[in-house]
Formats: sequence, C-alpha cells, structure tokens
Amino acid sequence: MPAPSVSGLDRRLFLTSLLGASAAALGVGGCAKGDAAADTRAAAAKPLADKVPAGTSLKIASYQNTQQLQFKLAKLPRLPFTVSDWVNIGAGPDVINAFRAGSLDLANNAGIPPIQAHYQGFAAKIVAIDVTRKPNYLFATKPGSDIRTVQDFKGRRLAFSQGQAQGVVLLRALKKAGLAYDEVTLVPLTSNQFLTALQSGQVDVAPLANSQAPAYLKQYGAKGAHTIATDVVDLLNLLWAPQTVLNDPAKAAAIAAYIPRWAQGQVWTYEHPDVWDQEFYVGTQNLTPQQAKSITALANKPLFPPTWDEAIAWEQQTADLLAEGGFVKKFDVSTLFDHRFESIAARAVPAQYRK
Repeated sequence: MPAPSVSGLDRRLFLTSLLGASAAALGVGGCAKGDAAADTRAAAAKPLADKVPAGTSLKIASYQNTQQLQFKLAKLPRLPFTVSDWVNIGAGPDVINAFRAGSLDLANNAGIPPIQAHYQGFAAKIVAIDVTRKPNYLFATKPGSDIRTVQDFKGRRLAFSQGQAQGVVLLRALKKAGLAYDEVTLVPLTSNQFLTALQSGQVDVAPLANSQAPAYLKQYGAKGAHTIATDVVDLLNLLWAPQTVLNDPAKAAAIAAYIPRWAQGQVWTYEHPDVWDQEFYVGTQNLTPQQAKSITALANKPLFPPTWDEAIAWEQQTADLLAEGGFVKKFDVSTLFDHRFESIAARAVPAQYRK
C-alpha cells in the first residue's frame, strides 16, 4: 500500500511522532549498539535459575488492577518474589516510556508495542504468549454517522495509534477491505484519546476494545453512534520486559516464576465468568450485569502455545504491514523473542489451554 494520507495539523502531529521515534532510535541505538547486542547474547545463553534469589522484586503492569484481582479471586499460590509496585498502566506507548524510565519491569500488551519499541531503539523481549482467536476490538462511529461497513471508511478520518493493538487492527481491516492508506486520513492519537475524539467529531471512526463499546453506546447510541464488527483479530496477548531487566539473572528468574501465575489467572477468569463479571466489570468498572455479560460472551479462550512459531510469523506479518506504510523499517522480528521462556506458560495450564 502507498504511504498514508495525513493532512494539515494531523500531518504535523504524525510527522512529529515519527521524527521523535527516529530520533530516539538514533540516540538510544547508536551509542551502545555493540554493548547491547553483547549483553543480549550473554543473557540468552544463560539458563534461567531454578529458584528466585531472596530479596528479588519486580515492578509489574496491572491495568485497572486486573492482575491483583485475578490472583486474589483465583487464590493462586503466593509469588516467590516481591512485587514492589503494581503499575496501573496498559497502553503500549505509556509502557515503553515506563520501561525507559526504569519504573516498570514487566508488562502485558499486544504484539505491536514490542515492534514500536524496537523501531525506537529500545531493547526489550517477549517472554510469554497467549493466542487470541476472536476479535478483541470493534470500530465505533461518531454520533450521527452514516458509516456502516469498513468500505465506508474511504475518505473518512480514522483514529490511529501506531504503537498499539488498535493501530494494527485498523491497518489489517483496511487491507482486508482493499482500501489503500491514501484513501483515508489517519489521525494520530493514543487509545485513551479515542473516546473524546469520537464524541467531539474529531474522527469519524475509532477502534474500541469490546469492553469499551457498551458504555459508549449507552451514552451516544441514541444520538446515532454505532459499532461495526469485523473478523479482524490481534493474535497476540503477551508479556514482555526490557532487555536490561532480562540481563539480571534474579529478575529473569522472577519473571519465569510469574508467567505460570499470569497464565493460570487468565484460565481462572475464563472459567468463572459470572464471578469476574460481578467483581471486575460491575464492581470496578460500573457496568451493569447485562453489559458485563455481553463483554464476557466475546472473551477469548486463553491459549498458551508450547512453541512460538505461529506467534513469530504473525509478528513478522504485523511488522511488514507497518513497514509497507512507512511507519517502521523492515526487520526480522525473531529478535524480539526470548526463547528461554517459551514453554513456561503452556506447562502451567491444563491441556485444553495449550495451543
């Protein structure tokens, strides 16, 4: 596809974001690339410790406190290390910034943030994979919109986050519909700006998580806002960590100990939808039981592959799609995976949850 069409203020914002990323890549990657590569090879060659050393701690992302709630409700065994901070953070760009600042050691994201981090010159690796088979996102229109299909996106202003799952879902939907990037206007925003942009009419369409749609439609459905479902999926739900963290044997061992609890927490949530609806969606998100049930009905069965071949292929397709649009430079995504952790999640769950 040709390069995206972005005009006026949107063009300036878009180019600013790209230039900023390029500058970061030069600043971070240029001065110590050799040392970083040597550290990476050395860490990858070291087997993971069987036991987490005493005194080890991690700062772990837990958007909307979901991890603590999962662990509490599932009554999982206590972690063999200290969580010094559960960081309420989820968006890919925010996670990358937190990684850079040293305020976060491990995060849960989709496949695109690790690609974006690589493009910015920040070294990080994927350590666990959960495969999602059903769409986690749908497209919402602004109030009063006449858009009914993805083909109707032609000539419209679309909310686009380059470093987040919502961004790649949009790009994949456009490609599947046969729309070139220059047939739409991509408005550069982060996902936490999407709802405001829709409500104000700044954009015509934005990709929203399934969990966001009920509240948006409750507020704006009567004013002509609606959603458009597609079969486009974002395959990867993953854990990843900065290379500097993985270079620390104690922290790497702690991550290896955390991965089974992460996988088991997702399995528990999937197997206890009524409890999760009440405790999370109703209790913390202020949704009605009916809204909570509609979200849970769309939930993916967690699947933890013993090998990462499919995940790597998918990640390569995603990176290539971004490269086609000039968002990143083409590269081999296999460098983003730390295979020391490859089978840990699969070994921690029953057979029906292994891909």
